[in-house]
Amino acid sequence: MSLADLRNEYDKFDLPEHQLTDHPRDLFDRWVDEAIRLQAPEPTAMSLSTVNAEGMPSSRIVLLKGFDETGVQFYTNYDSRKGQDLRQNPKACLLFFWPTLQRQIRLEGTVEKMSAEQSSAYFNSRPLASRISAIASPQSQPTSRAALENRSDQVAKEFGDNPPCPEFWGGYYLQPERIEFWQGRTCRLHDRYLYIKQDKTWQIQRLAP
Repeated sequence: MSLADLRNEYDKFDLPEHQLTDHPRDLFDRWVDEAIRLQAPEPTAMSLSTVNAEGMPSSRIVLLKGFDETGVQFYTNYDSRKGQDLRQNPKACLLFFWPTLQRQIRLEGTVEKMSAEQSSAYFNSRPLASRISAIASPQSQPTSRAALENRSDQVAKEFGDNPPCPEFWGGYYLQPERIEFWQGRTCRLHDRYLYIKQDKTWQIQRLAP
């Protein structure tokens, strides 16, 4: 079978208009809760797309750590490629895709850094091994496995059980201006709804699939 012949029918769920919420965060929370409850693989994984100063896009997977009035929250190394992109161009897109639920959510908006206090609080809640690796890894820079392991051992010896949150690591939040919910439907007549922020309210449009 050729790649062109591969296709699936989307027939598990629908998204009728009466299930929409005035604020997209309420529908977002419901879908994330359902992805967790129905055991979708990696339910909090989201693709983060950034664009550098030269206009070159780049995408990678990060993990959702919250969504409140400040925005959608994730953490990373500020000196990584995504961190450099966001310094040059603080606009980004986040995409959730749950294949087993035949659903997507796309969020577009402006990204800002969290405060050092917020970043440190989350950093200190992480498992010790994760904190050590965050300090040891020169994310996105050329390295070797041996160099990573040696650096990790050095950090563990230096800081013991209380490694501090480094200045080059922390959180971001994306404040969405556009949020699209996509529910796969049969015959490719998918349900798509776009929330567009206007001042403090959200306007909803149904989009053609």
